[in-house]
Amino acid sequence: MLEKLLRKKTLEMDSSISDRLTKVKNGDIPSHVAIIMDGNGRWAKQRSLPRFAGHHEGMKTVRKITRIANDIGISVLTLYAFSTENWKRPKMEIDFLMKLPGEFLTTYLPELIEQNVKVEMIGNTDGLPVHTKEAISRAMHETAQNDGLILNFAMNYGSRLEIVETVKEIARLAIANEIAIEDIDDALIDAHLMTAHLPEPDLLIRTSGEVRLSNFMLWQLAYSEFSFTEVLWPDFDEACMLNAIEEYQMRNRRFGNVEGDKGS
Repeated sequence: MLEKLLRKKTLEMDSSISDRLTKVKNGDIPSHVAIIMDGNGRWAKQRSLPRFAGHHEGMKTVRKITRIANDIGISVLTLYAFSTENWKRPKMEIDFLMKLPGEFLTTYLPELIEQNVKVEMIGNTDGLPVHTKEAISRAMHETAQNDGLILNFAMNYGSRLEIVETVKEIARLAIANEIAIEDIDDALIDAHLMTAHLPEPDLLIRTSGEVRLSNFMLWQLAYSEFSFTEVLWPDFDEACMLNAIEEYQMRNRRFGNVEGDKGS
């Protein structure tokens, strides 16, 4: 009897998600969604589990959110997986986090290929362990021809460092007389960022109740819509993702204009 009730409840939830998904797809879909995945450690602590368990559960959430993002029709999903500041964490935790890309991509790569997902990465690969770089490189290579959702991992990424490196590159071009000082504008800076080939995020989501950017895509998020939720990342599911998109679709994006229409 209990099994039948649970099965019925699951079917009702699936039906609800399906109905909401259909409505969302008929609305204004954000081209690029960026997510700060926060709360893995707190999720584990609430359950008297080691932090590793939270990170592992968070990996499963990445799969769920990638699938729903693809179903919605989002073009780019950027996930803040490991920041330049995260190296300050205990070595055992860092070592575990560096193994997760390999585990995730080995487990789910066939599914990503089947769903026409293209894996990309922004960040400094020089500081990553060999096994982490190899896992990401393999996934990027095997999905390079896919033209669906871009699943973009921000690994060993820090926005201030990205901007500093961009400024250095533009300065080198100026010193070499390849550009004039007058050529430096928003478009030139955009063209030298790690995200040069991607649209700017329309929507930023941060989980776990924290309300800050934590050195994430500071330049790119200038006119993004923000969505903050108390839900911890391992508990962030398809319904939560739809909540964020539905909230986005109710916003009136002006981009600095007094009477701008949403999405203009």
